[in-house]
Amino acid sequence: MNSGRPETMENLPALYTIFQGEVAMVTDYGAFIKIPGCRKQGLVHRTHMSSCRVDKPSEIVDVGDKVWVKLIGREMKNDRIKVSLSMKVVNQGTGKDLDPNNVVIEQEERRRRSFQDYTGQKITLEAVLNTTCKKCGCKGHFAKDCFMQPGGTKYSLIPEEEEEKEEAKAEGLEKPDPTKNSSRK
Repeated sequence: MNSGRPETMENLPALYTIFQGEVAMVTDYGAFIKIPGCRKQGLVHRTHMSSCRVDKPSEIVDVGDKVWVKLIGREMKNDRIKVSLSMKVVNQGTGKDLDPNNVVIEQEERRRRSFQDYTGQKITLEAVLNTTCKKCGCKGHFAKDCFMQPGGTKYSLIPEEEEEKEEAKAEGLEKPDPTKNSSRK
């Protein structure tokens, strides 16, 4: 396919340029569009074909269709130019830019970057709810995390209301409920 001269980005349209191109090939993951004035093709991924979910790009476009696209990305990868296009930010009837400030494109790029693979990072989960420190005797932390200094103040978790009632019943000392009327005045 290579005719001897290296591919350059100079003959490609500028970033965020809108143009009408012809569908050259449709795949399961998107459609390749011929870029006018250049022998290069760009990919409209199925996520950029419509604002609705697209499972089969062949249901949206056919080979030979003319579609309005916006150039949203171009990069050199392995000595090849990869061109990304979007149909959903362009009105297909008029060619008008539906995202003139490129807000939608930037949000999607940010969202894509935030879902990177973090499997190399170690995550440690420690449950300390029902633990007792062997160093100070307080609940809620381990001895290695103890903040108790000799002669310092002891801290413990505040028991929940239901736990207090259960402990009081177990001891046989029912605490008076302030919400109920008492016989004393």
